[in-house]
Amino acid sequence: MKKTRVIKISPIFIIIVVFIFVCIIIKLTWIGLGNVKVNNQTLTAFAKSRDTRKRTLYAKRGSIYSKSGEILAKDVNSYTVIAYLEPSRTKDPNKPYHVVDKEKTAEALSPIINMTKERILSLLNTKIETCNEDKTTCVKTVPYQVELGPGGRGITELTKDQIDALDLPGIDFIASTKRYYPNGDFLSYTLGYAKKINDEFVGEMGVELYYNDELTGENGYIEYQSDPYGYQITSTPSAEKTSVSGNDVYLTIDDNIQMFTEQAMNIIDEGNPEWAIGVVANAKTGEILGVSSSPSFNNNELNIKSYYDPFVSYAYEPGSTLKIFSFMAAMDNGIYNGSETYKSGFIQVDDAKIRDWNNYGWGTITYDEGFMGSSNVAASNLALKLGRAKLMDYYTNLGFGSKTGINLPNETSGVVNFKYNTEIASASFGQGVTVSGIQMVQALTTLANKGIMLKPYIVSKVVNSETGELIFENKRTEVRQISNEQTVNKMLGLMRGVVEGGAKMATGTGYYVKGMDLVGKTGTAEIASSSGGYLSGSYNRVRSFAGVFPGQDPQVIVYIAASKISNANLVKEAIKSLVKDVGTYLNINNETNETELSTYTTKSYLNKDVKTVSESLKSVGMKPIVIGEGNKVIKQYPSQNVEMNLNNKIFLLTASDKYKMLDITSWSRSEVQTYCKLLNIDVNFTGYGYVKSYTINKDTELTPNMSLEVELQPKFN
Repeated sequence: MKKTRVIKISPIFIIIVVFIFVCIIIKLTWIGLGNVKVNNQTLTAFAKSRDTRKRTLYAKRGSIYSKSGEILAKDVNSYTVIAYLEPSRTKDPNKPYHVVDKEKTAEALSPIINMTKERILSLLNTKIETCNEDKTTCVKTVPYQVELGPGGRGITELTKDQIDALDLPGIDFIASTKRYYPNGDFLSYTLGYAKKINDEFVGEMGVELYYNDELTGENGYIEYQSDPYGYQITSTPSAEKTSVSGNDVYLTIDDNIQMFTEQAMNIIDEGNPEWAIGVVANAKTGEILGVSSSPSFNNNELNIKSYYDPFVSYAYEPGSTLKIFSFMAAMDNGIYNGSETYKSGFIQVDDAKIRDWNNYGWGTITYDEGFMGSSNVAASNLALKLGRAKLMDYYTNLGFGSKTGINLPNETSGVVNFKYNTEIASASFGQGVTVSGIQMVQALTTLANKGIMLKPYIVSKVVNSETGELIFENKRTEVRQISNEQTVNKMLGLMRGVVEGGAKMATGTGYYVKGMDLVGKTGTAEIASSSGGYLSGSYNRVRSFAGVFPGQDPQVIVYIAASKISNANLVKEAIKSLVKDVGTYLNINNETNETELSTYTTKSYLNKDVKTVSESLKSVGMKPIVIGEGNKVIKQYPSQNVEMNLNNKIFLLTASDKYKMLDITSWSRSEVQTYCKLLNIDVNFTGYGYVKSYTINKDTELTPNMSLEVELQPKFN
């Protein structure tokens, strides 16, 4: 039989265990009451501060490009210059981390951030007054840091690098992004602008507004466990959703034609118009190739006088350019006989006397001569014979009184509404009805497409910026058949007579451009008064010209309208300049029968023999620009599958040990930007147009980060 072992526990041991247990409870209670600190915080506060944080990862806004792929709007890094003033930042006097020499700092920064030395000094000497609760005692102290604004706000990477190179103690930067428009005052209303609201860009005007959803993209986030200072705690899990960049938008705008249009608008601006528009369109497709409005603005500075684009948002009485379509209405309805005569000067319509623009007319003339002389009497006779219903139907079929659906915001529909005989007569010569510039372009497409009207468009495509996937693509769109080929040919002949002097009273002979076969119609409209009737005086007019060229097979539409311009002859100068420049650029010259808008679609030339590629490009009418002395192409611009007009440059960067400066005389601004971008050279421009002079001599060996200064001037004028 086994004996049971009895274990005796000493009372002293039990007392010790109980004592230890009580101590543990007391210690935990002591800790819980906040007597232990972590990073200068009580344990309770530390536990509360240990939290899950969620930080937004903002999506990059999509870019806007021209037809050839030049960037017109993009997100860029920007910086705000700050100065640390608190001496306690500096631990080692030999390595100061605050502004020590304020005089030197202000003097060095002044020319770079475009602020006076005195203004910068005043900021560096800023003092902040702090008082106790009852404000009986106040002291002035140095702030920890100050912003050096306004000149130091929103600076570029290049300016930041210039400041960094000065190595000024205590000068630092706060990084952010801004929306940047590389060309400044260029295509301003069409592009519009995007404004930063709650750290996100929101489109406010133009394409930026119309395509805001496509450009915006989708924000992401990162979620993590943070310490009291907001930093992620090591070895703790995190969740992240990456942001998705916005889509890119490509316009139909041709960089060079836009430049010509801007130059034409500069001519118009010499007459200080109330407003003006100029537009160039591809007559065969409806693409807007160039458009400019006045007054304009710089998208980076937002010096905006009107938030409505005159091209699509202004409705105005067009005047005699509308005779193109009232005469066509008479032709299509079988009541027009160009050889028939009538007595010009004036006619009585009910209780109104309608006069020709010169008040006395030209005696008895034919209706063909009446069109060339812009006779109001001829147009009124035809409209009254045609009748209200048919003229109204013709105008509405042309799209007057309705929006075209152009991819731009705030489009106006205009007003086409007439009832009485006097209103019918006035409507025939463009008074009493209102139209927009884009409606005029749409109507003019009938002259180039055998009477078929095309829908105009300014956005070519929308592309996924990350994958290159095509999201949306615009193309030639036929709206409806308006007229027949016989009527169109007859009208083109009459419009040629306006410009080439087919009759002694022709109004447009001042618009003639040798070799371009420009055909068109002039317009002068009275401006309605807010108190009723019309404003008096030759100044209070909308002057315009609507034309196509070459007349034998129209390829290009040109239209300019200017309100209250001090010198009407400036419209002629602007049109002639525009037609000459565009015609030369597109190789449209009636004397050589070059009337086709010939194009070439780029291929991939990467890793191919430079000499072979160059010869191939020259053989199809392109201009290869070879950069470097290598044998293989390592970069190209534009990339493959880009449609270009003939005689344009294609840049081929070769694998080379050294690159020498090329002769860039007469290059366009965009061509110089492409060249410098491929070689990583900074470039600054003065002037407008094409290269007149530049600071790096031809054949100089180029190195990255060199700076090139370029002076521009108009090329063809």
